[in-house]
Amino acid sequence: MPIVYILWLRQIKRYLRSKARIIGSLGQPLLFMVAFGFGFGPVFSKAGEGNYIQFLVPGVICMSILFTATFTGLEIIWDRQFGFLKEMLVAPVSRIKIMIGRSLGGATVAVIQGLIVLFLSYIIGFSLPGPMALVLSLGFMFLIAFLFTLFGTAIASSLKDVQGFQLIVNFLIMPIFFLSGAFFPLDGLPKGILSVVKFNPLSYGVDALRGSLVGLNHFSLWHDFYVLGAVIVVFLLLSSYLFSKIEA
Repeated sequence: MPIVYILWLRQIKRYLRSKARIIGSLGQPLLFMVAFGFGFGPVFSKAGEGNYIQFLVPGVICMSILFTATFTGLEIIWDRQFGFLKEMLVAPVSRIKIMIGRSLGGATVAVIQGLIVLFLSYIIGFSLPGPMALVLSLGFMFLIAFLFTLFGTAIASSLKDVQGFQLIVNFLIMPIFFLSGAFFPLDGLPKGILSVVKFNPLSYGVDALRGSLVGLNHFSLWHDFYVLGAVIVVFLLLSSYLFSKIEA
């Protein structure tokens, strides 16, 4: 059985066995949807921007995918010291295949998490799209998840301790999320903030998911796709290089 498939399947099985992890990771997205959706909803409507829950949910789904995907890198550090990866690194197996298998598994887990949030959003009033829109959004969810799984892998491959990974990721992940347009429209932003938002790859993921789910997007879907694809290629090369340099 190919090593890529084994590691992909192992990541998914590990996630599905951890019921506490699944339930616990839903708390923050639900809090954001309820508190922000109903708290800022009237203000958003009075500003003439429509239903805020419809606008907000794609951003919260991206948040869930971002956190889940990036923190899969933590497992690399842990497994490298005590787990399955420690034996894999000394085996006569391509490290690139190990990295890709783990990344695909982490991305799949993040997409599952995003889908759970999507269907839970129906409870608070989000209108689920038709089948074709759901398929399109699923494709963009995977691109976002794969990108940030590679991002987490690149960071984890350069570190040896869990605390250092958590500090660096928390320092980076909050600006990435809050400056992605998840909570606010991009139209009318000051030029300085808009420049930062355009430099942020998650902005294109949020825009693509919002466009595919509710038809509200700042850029075109093709533009979002090309940017996400280009950044994925960059991080795939970077994470492959850094992972190949890990000492067993």
